[in-house]
Amino acid sequence: MLKSITLSAISKKRFVIGNPFQVLASVDSTNNYAMAQVNAGPVADGSTWFAMEQTAGKGQRGKQWHSAPGENIMLTTVLQPALTLQQQFMLSMAVALGAYDFFSRYAGDETRIKWSNDIYWRDRKAGGILIENVLRGSVWQYAITGIGININTSKFPEGLVNPVSLLQITGRTWNSVELARALCHCLEERYSRLHPAVFDEWLEEYKSCLYRFNEPGLYKKDGEIFQGVIRDVLPDGRLCLEKGREVLELGFGEVEFVIAK
Repeated sequence: MLKSITLSAISKKRFVIGNPFQVLASVDSTNNYAMAQVNAGPVADGSTWFAMEQTAGKGQRGKQWHSAPGENIMLTTVLQPALTLQQQFMLSMAVALGAYDFFSRYAGDETRIKWSNDIYWRDRKAGGILIENVLRGSVWQYAITGIGININTSKFPEGLVNPVSLLQITGRTWNSVELARALCHCLEERYSRLHPAVFDEWLEEYKSCLYRFNEPGLYKKDGEIFQGVIRDVLPDGRLCLEKGREVLELGFGEVEFVIAK
């Protein structure tokens, strides 16, 4: 895990991620905004947009991200990973580990990564990541990397199953823009070392941070709820879930975690 670092120290170092760092008053979605910039012309690696308000925040598999204006981290950074598209799980893992490094620094060692890249504290969701790829022919040109993390929300909308915020965990209010810059630093620490040579090391670290790893829990697949145990994550990101005497190899979106309210 990264050592503690002050926000003032962060501001003295030049990074790729968060340089530039632009604060937007209101957008429909930071991912949509970043995608429009990419479609309009070249965008520098690490360019980041932070929104005080999102009117239609995007989550994985078409879900919406809810946040009151100014309360939370809602940002997108445009990355140009020196990887092939077949190595995209490595980027997903690096971003998840960077977000984990950030949140655990403030929320403590009960922070986990829920497969594939949600940030959890105990059994509650603190953040999520959505990566949308831009291809030029067969070249992976950009990864539009959106991150939402609950910082100052004290009461969540009805219907959300298990959300949590840093305020609820720590009992104090935080400056969301300053923390967004700290998040960029943690992402940079991972992104600057992104290379196939570190993949095996990071995969083991990722599994050590994984929510429910080697622990029994309830899951839902094809309408069936069953007890299973996460036993492994494969290099391509597939989850190895033990169900009785068989081990299911599952891709993203093929299984749902059942979590009590």
